[in-house]
Amino acid sequence: MAKSVCVVGSVALDNVETPSGNASNVLGGACSYFSVAASFFAPVNLVGVVGRDFPEAERRFLAGRGINVEGLEETDGETFRWHGRYHENMNVRDTIDVKLNVFESFRPRLPASYRGSEFVFLANIQPALQADVLSQLQAPEYVGADTMDYWIDSAPAELRALLAQVDLLSINDSEALMLAGESNVVRAARKILAMGPRHLIVKRGEYGALQFSSQEIFAVPAFPLENVVDPTGAGDSFAGGLFGSLAADGAVTSRSLRRATVYGTVVASFTVEDFGLGRLRSLERGEIDARYRQFMAITDFQS
Repeated sequence: MAKSVCVVGSVALDNVETPSGNASNVLGGACSYFSVAASFFAPVNLVGVVGRDFPEAERRFLAGRGINVEGLEETDGETFRWHGRYHENMNVRDTIDVKLNVFESFRPRLPASYRGSEFVFLANIQPALQADVLSQLQAPEYVGADTMDYWIDSAPAELRALLAQVDLLSINDSEALMLAGESNVVRAARKILAMGPRHLIVKRGEYGALQFSSQEIFAVPAFPLENVVDPTGAGDSFAGGLFGSLAADGAVTSRSLRRATVYGTVVASFTVEDFGLGRLRSLERGEIDARYRQFMAITDFQS
């Protein structure tokens, strides 16, 4: 039986512009993408905050995916909103507007039913808040975290303290270089692992991901797609697929982590095919498994 995954982070309403078109007021935020991606594999406990303007239909959608939304707090004010515009090169985007709204004063409080969660992912929030979440858990088996350049620069001591408590850190390549003070990803990875995490995932957008441990490096390319509609949330979907797969396996080994990294890559490849969570709403587990097999076939050099 799959173990449970608890995720703490942002739930947002996004306005997105890409060369493929525009989408307004679509469900977004790290917590949303992660939760939906993970829900294909394991039970998910979501912790986040929204305002009174949050559509009830979106809460029902999340619950309908089997996601426990007891920890989705609703409070006076408006939901976190983000507006972004992608260039023709979709690795480049401009943030047009950010309104943190109720997320600005978010202080995660885990319901009692969440505190025994075996797998935990701390999405991108203030490191001190991520650490506070850990203090509310009983005895998690495996803890993952994300962060960003802002916290690396503004809260280095708090981030270092957090890294000593997590098993996996998932960040992009520029963040890894910044955190380690290096210009080479492999050297940066060694320094980051020395800070505490057992495993490091370096996300590289359309170029895939690198997984590091003290013993090995595992490289995964992105799944080749003809058409990318909206890359928003791809990294969070990757993390959700990865953690969901690990929870479904029930244990973290070199083999299960490699398999989970591929599943994360596959789920992310579906996410970018439509705006927001559009593609994941219609996605079925059978499609994920079929693309996983296709991915394995196109990366098999022993055949």
